[in-house]
Amino acid sequence: MIAESNLDEICQKENSHTNGIPESTKQNGGIFMTPKAKRIRKPSETHSRRSSARRSRDSRITNGDVTEAVTLFEVVSIGKRAIQSVVDDWIEAYQEDRDVALLDLINFYIQCSGCQGVVTAELFQNPDNREIIKKLTEEFDEETGLQFKKFMAYPWILTVTWPANMDTEDYPLIKPGTYWKKFKANFCEFTSLLVQQCQYSVIYDGYLLDTIISLLLGLADSCVRAFRHTSTLSAMKLLTALIRVVLNLDISIDNAQRLFKVEKKRAAFKRTNSRLEQLDKKRKELQQKHQEMENLMEVLFKGTFVHRYRDVVSEIRALCIDELGIWMRMYPKTYLNDSCLKYIGWMLYDKVPEVRLKCLVALQGLYDNKDHVSKMDLFTIRFKDRIVSMTLDRDHDVCVQAMKLLVYISQNCEDVLTSEDCESLYQFVYAAHRPLAAAAGEFLYKRHLNQLAREQISLHRKEEIEHNAIQLRALLTFFSNSKLHQHLTYLVDSLWDCTTGFLKDWHCMSTILLQKGNNQQTALNESQKSFLIELILASVRQAVEGHPPVGRGSAKKVLSTKEKRVQMEDSVRITEHFAGTLPLLLAKFVPDPDKVTNLLQLPQYFDMDVYSAGNMDKHLEALLKQIQAIVESHSAPEVLEACSKAYRSLSKENLESHVQVNLSKTQLIEQLVGTFSQKLEDILQEGAEHCAAEDVLSLSHVLRRLAAFHNAHNLTQWDLYQKTAQLVSFDIDQSCLPVQLILPAIQCCYYALLWKVLPVMEDSCPKEVLVSLKTQVTHFCQFCRHYLNHQDQSLREQAFMSLCDLLLFLRQRGGGVSSYADSTMQLELLSFVQRHVFQIDERNTKLKTERDDELILSSLHRRRSLLAVYCKLIAFNAVEMSAASEIYKQYMKTYNDFGDIIKETLSRTRQNNRIESAITLVLCLQQVRDC
Repeated sequence: MIAESNLDEICQKENSHTNGIPESTKQNGGIFMTPKAKRIRKPSETHSRRSSARRSRDSRITNGDVTEAVTLFEVVSIGKRAIQSVVDDWIEAYQEDRDVALLDLINFYIQCSGCQGVVTAELFQNPDNREIIKKLTEEFDEETGLQFKKFMAYPWILTVTWPANMDTEDYPLIKPGTYWKKFKANFCEFTSLLVQQCQYSVIYDGYLLDTIISLLLGLADSCVRAFRHTSTLSAMKLLTALIRVVLNLDISIDNAQRLFKVEKKRAAFKRTNSRLEQLDKKRKELQQKHQEMENLMEVLFKGTFVHRYRDVVSEIRALCIDELGIWMRMYPKTYLNDSCLKYIGWMLYDKVPEVRLKCLVALQGLYDNKDHVSKMDLFTIRFKDRIVSMTLDRDHDVCVQAMKLLVYISQNCEDVLTSEDCESLYQFVYAAHRPLAAAAGEFLYKRHLNQLAREQISLHRKEEIEHNAIQLRALLTFFSNSKLHQHLTYLVDSLWDCTTGFLKDWHCMSTILLQKGNNQQTALNESQKSFLIELILASVRQAVEGHPPVGRGSAKKVLSTKEKRVQMEDSVRITEHFAGTLPLLLAKFVPDPDKVTNLLQLPQYFDMDVYSAGNMDKHLEALLKQIQAIVESHSAPEVLEACSKAYRSLSKENLESHVQVNLSKTQLIEQLVGTFSQKLEDILQEGAEHCAAEDVLSLSHVLRRLAAFHNAHNLTQWDLYQKTAQLVSFDIDQSCLPVQLILPAIQCCYYALLWKVLPVMEDSCPKEVLVSLKTQVTHFCQFCRHYLNHQDQSLREQAFMSLCDLLLFLRQRGGGVSSYADSTMQLELLSFVQRHVFQIDERNTKLKTERDDELILSSLHRRRSLLAVYCKLIAFNAVEMSAASEIYKQYMKTYNDFGDIIKETLSRTRQNNRIESAITLVLCLQQVRDC
């Protein structure tokens, strides 16, 4: 607070008519007014006047009744419910003594600026004295350490005094927290409600608004940010409130004008008509009031907005643009013109994202209305390129709002966006930021897909049911032309929010796929059919899971009750439709492995309860027959894996369908095991060199099928480990089997071993079983170590991955079968990593430069996988931590390719054992120094 001695000295300097300052005004800042003659009040009248200086200290609300508070500032701070009451009280006080009430209001605005100083007011006695106006200034008194602002608030000259060290960066409008956000809303509401309550009474007295406006203009011109920000916000809200008053006056003038015309026609046959004179007088009064409000609006606009829209404080610029957009929508007759639109256009280039964002939001409200768009032709031509470029803004929110604005522009402004503009904007559907991608999806749908479908329907007079079919073909054409065939999932996610009905029309999609290609114009080519199947899978996944794809959002979306209900309904619809359709689709596309692989992923999204409740046994039987036929006719690992997972998805326990699915799977596995046993016996007896190539190829296909099913199903009852181990041992002894046999045999051994170890981890078992398992683990490790130096890349990498995964699995959950790699095995694993991950000879480097980017990325992905699985061994103590020193040495040399993996390894080892991790780092530094 300001010391009393200093205040007295300052008041003597600034105002020779001032007396001592009351104690009540020193607590929260107050007003001292130059005494002037007052009429004598009755005692009851004196007590009835409500002044904030005499309000009670209690600022709480009890049972909805607002008790009186110390100042207007504190009343507004109470909450929204108190504002209506305090506005009514203030108007009553104003009608009794307008000077005291106005000074109370002035003090309120000063306090809302965060000023804890004192406001003094001296009556401006001589309006013709221009010398006083020239002296109105803002200065600093070095003697007292106080700062002054002296300005005109007609009919007073106000002097605001505050400490020079007052924190102008922390005032109510910018303070953090929910309380101050509510206060800001209440502050704006107070100004709007005050004008609303006064619009039929004191607002036209030529005194109230003149004083408030002169006060706000004076504060808005201050170099103190708190004064400038608070007064600008109040002035903007005041102008908005005045526009509402003018709009009401427009209605009243229109009604008065019509009444006047009607009465004038009636009075044509009368000599005198007093009612006509009254209506004419009322009409002129309303027009005069309207003109007065228009003049005040112009003063506020030119005196506040024109100066503050380019303020150095971004919050002030943002609120000016925000309110300008409101004025243009509310009162386009005055504000929706090129003179005002230029301010928004200029601020599109503002360096602060918040200001640019406010400009875009303001423009959205204008371009959404066709009546407004007709008045914005020049602005659109001038700033269209800037708006398009803002989709590449550094701020994500600005990008999103720019794209939404372009949606409105494309709908309501014909031929503004060129084809080049649209093509560049369409590509944002693949953006990583989901809100931007969703906005781009809406732009693509409304500008291209929906518009094209409407044109074709109107041209060919097709029925409405064909609308989605046309849109689907347009979407497939767009996707194929975009040449981003790995990102269909992202395209579906971008279109999901605005086109859910179109993307959920699985009946239409299936019909297009199953129709015969008699009509060459409407038939899809093979690539479009593949895209459509991928689209079905992506849309089904989106409908059932409801989460964005990888890279769009760090966490899974929390679904509401309504969204969960919609998911359940979609899951039922998907099951009911594809239960009968999927077998037909599989039968048609069975020769194509890519199409079949995608179709076989659909059962994982089925609601299997529907099969049992809906009596769909025939559909399930047909589906199982098709899957079995696909297993017998395909040998590609992707197709076989999809078949295996389809069986797992369909065999849900505790349902009637489980028995049927399990029976079909058992028959298939027994058939495969029988074929494998017979051919294995032939090879072991005769040798691979005496077997026909067809028999070797057939055996490799059987092994692939068994490995794929053993990955997802427990086939321990057929004891495949012993059979595949015999085949691997035979190759190690004879070195005569081709890689196409050994590779699936190693995989099958690995899966069989895991399924054997799993029950041991969960339940106790006899000692004999543990000994047998340990022996099998040891043998499998020897198999893998043997193939680490094999000349075939796929075989040695499979052996390395299987060995590392098994060691890691046993280390974490092996129980009595846990295994620790000996020193020799650790050296072999480390040597493998050094040779096949870090060491690339010159010949391979030269070859890499001649390959395309896809092969280079594929090679890098393989090497990263090898390094990652080895680093897991280090992090989980499956190998000695000292082995990490050889990995750390490669950090700087391979930072771009493996830097993230090595950093994560370092972090994990430090968490496990800080001392040993530090020793490893020292060892690494010593090795680097000695090199």
